[in-house]
Amino acid sequence: MSLSPAWLDELRARTLLSALIGKTTKLQRAGREWKACCPFHNEKTPSFTINDEKGFYHCFGCGAHGDAIRWMTDHQGLPFIDAVKELAQSAGLEVPAQDPRAREKAERASTLHDVMGDAEAFFVEELGKAEGASARAYLKKRGITEAQARTFRIGLAPDSRTRLRSALSKWGDEKLIECGLLIQPEEAKREPYDRFRGRLMIPIRDARGRTIAFGGRILGEGEPKYLNSPETVLFDKGRTLFNLDRAAPASRKADRVIVVEGYMDVIALSGAGIDEAVAPLGTALTEGQLERLWRLDPQPILCFDGDSAGQKAAVRAIGRALPFLTPGRTLRFVTLPQGQDPDDLIRSGGRVAMEALLAEPEPLVERLWRHEQAALPLDTPEARAGLKQRLAEHARAIADKDVSHAYLSEFRQRADALFAPPRREWQPRPPQARPARGNGRGGWPPVPSQPLAGTRAVNQSGVGPLEARALLIGLARQPAVIAAHAEHLSHLHFADPALDRVRMALVEATWRGETLEGDGISTILRRVGAIELLSKQGRANGLAFSFQRGDADPERARRDLGEVIDVMVRRSELDARIAEATARLGNATDDGAWEEQLHLIRERQETERRLSELRELTGDAEL
Repeated sequence: MSLSPAWLDELRARTLLSALIGKTTKLQRAGREWKACCPFHNEKTPSFTINDEKGFYHCFGCGAHGDAIRWMTDHQGLPFIDAVKELAQSAGLEVPAQDPRAREKAERASTLHDVMGDAEAFFVEELGKAEGASARAYLKKRGITEAQARTFRIGLAPDSRTRLRSALSKWGDEKLIECGLLIQPEEAKREPYDRFRGRLMIPIRDARGRTIAFGGRILGEGEPKYLNSPETVLFDKGRTLFNLDRAAPASRKADRVIVVEGYMDVIALSGAGIDEAVAPLGTALTEGQLERLWRLDPQPILCFDGDSAGQKAAVRAIGRALPFLTPGRTLRFVTLPQGQDPDDLIRSGGRVAMEALLAEPEPLVERLWRHEQAALPLDTPEARAGLKQRLAEHARAIADKDVSHAYLSEFRQRADALFAPPRREWQPRPPQARPARGNGRGGWPPVPSQPLAGTRAVNQSGVGPLEARALLIGLARQPAVIAAHAEHLSHLHFADPALDRVRMALVEATWRGETLEGDGISTILRRVGAIELLSKQGRANGLAFSFQRGDADPERARRDLGEVIDVMVRRSELDARIAEATARLGNATDDGAWEEQLHLIRERQETERRLSELRELTGDAEL
């Protein structure tokens, strides 16, 4: 098939875009255009416009944009060729001739769709007969109403080797075998027989809603519990998702797509009003299925049972997804309570219980971290190194370099926090007992008229240049600490305006999600002129922290840097409280105000003592 640009332009010109979109979306006239609430995301005020003259739609809210063909592929979920064919049929255009082989394949597929449609009708009819009573009772037991059964076109394959073959004899055995409805024994002389017998039949449809396969659920005891159609000209198991035809438009309105384990889970969610659910067909998610999901939503929610099989399925899905992650494209996870599937949860707690879980999905990075952390004991150095190695391998499996670096950074931070020795907690020395009060205030120690030396300067002007420079050099060498302490760093204030701008640039880069590992930190520092600035800040009087040295143990450097930040934030808080207590003493003489000030001053002294302990005698450090 050869679709020239001129032919495609003619197809677009013959398609009235507003009429096409108006089939599924309520439109309002707006001058020479049409407007509507965007079908690609939830909104209350219309921001979606359609221009028939120019032949495109555009949403000013989410940025969705395209023509008639794009509408069919993005909103209806059709492959490009199917979208073109459907539009051409409506427009009265003849699709350019295919080569003989492609034309023959298309004609055969068209016929097979008719065969599958007749098979579906046969199964539905059988369910309504007297012989289908036990199947109807099973559906009732599972909480599936007659309306749901009609929606999903559930049927029954009678417990017979020839009933379907006889009912569809007009198509001939060859086509029934090609559709996977009959099995041809290896012995040529033996007659073909029905593949599905004594099973509840659930049609599997393509994105256009055409039946392409069946899933059969056994009634009573027996194996396998579920039997799917084999792969055929129509049915590619690795690229098909159950309920995709209904879930695609529903996902646009719900702004999410949910993946569950099986057919019955999808049907149960639909009964509760959650129509944006799909299921793989008895296997782990494939790359082809993931691509289809990401076309609907960049962050699909995978909902698995809480048992070991469900957790293994989640991990397999992560392994398949990692190479294809990109900024904004990921997976999220919901784990059901142990021993429950969506059907059980909805019957016990209704939609509210299910929505409560869906409202707080677990990020992929968190699920992967928990899995690897729990995989093996971590009681030896070798085991801990093994965890780090496995996590690094997962991160390196991601093709997108930015995302890969972000995962490496995240895993390093988590591992450092998990294995770091406990910090030595420092506590302010308890205030000494106050001497007995004599006449007036003569028996008390003198009340300071102002905070300790240096306190006022820090409180009013911020962290001094030497300490500020030391912190920035440490952050440049250990960028993982920035994200972990971004909140505390945002509350600090450096006395030197130029250094303070560097501090805020690092914090804001973290808030924007910029990559700080590798070349990322150098890019940010150059952007604000920090490398030259820090190199000109003079020597640190021979005193420095471990994190200023390039040869320092990384784990110790990160630990010390984090503690210095915490101590400096605490020191600033104490400076402010001391200033307030001192001001109150000027207007009051109660014992409480005096004792509070004395206690704060001693605690302030403890912060300085702890900073002194963290310093060590060394040469000055450069970037």
